[in-house]
Amino acid sequence: MKDYVVRAVAAGGEVRAFACTTKNLVEEARLHHDSMPVATAALGRLLSAGSMMGLMMKGENDRLTLQIKGDGPIGGLIVTADSKARVKGYVYNPDVELPLKSEGKLDVGAAVGSGVLTVIRDMGLKEPYVGRTNLVTGEIAEDLTYYFASSEQVPSVVALGVLVDRDYSVKRAGGFIIQLMPGASDETIDAIEKKLPMVTSVTGMLDEDMTPEEILTFILEDLNVEITDKTETSFYCDCNKERVEQVLISIGEKELTSLYEEDKPVEVCCQFCGKKYEFSTEEIGNLLKCGK
Repeated sequence: MKDYVVRAVAAGGEVRAFACTTKNLVEEARLHHDSMPVATAALGRLLSAGSMMGLMMKGENDRLTLQIKGDGPIGGLIVTADSKARVKGYVYNPDVELPLKSEGKLDVGAAVGSGVLTVIRDMGLKEPYVGRTNLVTGEIAEDLTYYFASSEQVPSVVALGVLVDRDYSVKRAGGFIIQLMPGASDETIDAIEKKLPMVTSVTGMLDEDMTPEEILTFILEDLNVEITDKTETSFYCDCNKERVEQVLISIGEKELTSLYEEDKPVEVCCQFCGKKYEFSTEEIGNLLKCGK
């Protein structure tokens, strides 16, 4: 099954919702970064959130960045997404290993720790929109729930999950976001609050072969849910040599001169996908001229 995101409305527009299945793209990210299970779970959750939040943007060139910086052993994570639900991301320390929690689940909260969640929406304006909140639990879904309520004033329920198999590959991944629009009635709120306790876990539903459409229909079945569109999502890195050149120029003339004087090829690796780019001494010299 291909990875995809569905968007829905319910209760006559009082509710909007998104749900996704992202097993393949999370597995691709795991392979790019050779990550251990808890890092795979953390990054997979944020990638799943990014795929859904990317669709919340309207402009074709709009970009979303989700950044987590914590004091846990993972250090932090970065995910970027576009309005076509294409995502990429990396974790600062993919080699983290931690004991499982008492119920046998990966301890993402301990891996991330305390810190800050930053959401950047670049919509082509003079300055991007930047929202920041403190991490509530480090489990990512709860942190995004808190972010939506406190920074964007949109009451939301966010659920994210990644099920890692015994061989460390990704068995299931996905999530959902349900949001109350301004003016939502008490009846609508009550209907959602009554249904949510019946949702055990996202990975549990996905492992029962429930589709994103079925997940939203189950949660919002009493509110006349309508699936409005379905969008394929994927791990997509748009790095190229020209972009890497700009990064090298940005490090400054002093650093570039030092690299040039070493008189040997310079290799730069993309943090998102691991692709390597090599620059000869002559190319470094040309970048020095461009930077002046």
